[in-house]
Amino acid sequence: MRLLVLDTETTGLNAKSGDRIIEIGCVEIVNRQLTGNNLHLYINPERDSNPGALAVHGLTTEFLSDKPRFSEISDVLRDFVKNASIVIHNAPFDISFLDLEFAMLELPPFREHCSNVVDTLMQAKAMFPGKRNSLDALCERFGINHAYRTQHGALLDAELLAAVYLAMTRGQENLIIDVLADREDPESVALKNLPLSRFDLPVISASHDELTAHADILDEIRKTLKESCV
Repeated sequence: MRLLVLDTETTGLNAKSGDRIIEIGCVEIVNRQLTGNNLHLYINPERDSNPGALAVHGLTTEFLSDKPRFSEISDVLRDFVKNASIVIHNAPFDISFLDLEFAMLELPPFREHCSNVVDTLMQAKAMFPGKRNSLDALCERFGINHAYRTQHGALLDAELLAAVYLAMTRGQENLIIDVLADREDPESVALKNLPLSRFDLPVISASHDELTAHADILDEIRKTLKESCV
């Protein structure tokens, strides 16, 4: 299963008011392992960043002036995200900017170029209701070092989010995920046909005390219900 953790930096907060993407970072995860096959792009937005946004990312107009325009990197981005699941923190924000950039090039919306989009902010709110769920807060919660993050950067933030995502989803792995991931059509594989001998399945038997306690509980249920237990 190929995942891409994606983040963007922009000239401001509102794509509809003319703000543009200036940086894209994508970190690849395959079978829950960072591959190092990442994508990092700086983009000339052909406008200045708002002062507040500039203070956050530090990417000046001068620095970006010789970088390619979005139209020049759109094919590279689309090829990289093709058929991948995309992980984004606060996905509507980044996707609104990507959709606008694609629309200006008369291309389909971003979601049509990838497999699906996972929003880690939505996941975090479900896991930790009522708590702060910013990227920094999640790094602190999961013990991920982010002390060097003095300014936002798309690739740096994508790398941190990749660590957060793996921590958030730890324990959800299925014993057969890796087997299915290597097949062309995992959903078509009948689970009953999987060679279970490939898995090291521990067999833990109940102790004598546990069996005795279990029998006592069954006796108590029988007495209470005056019926036999199944």
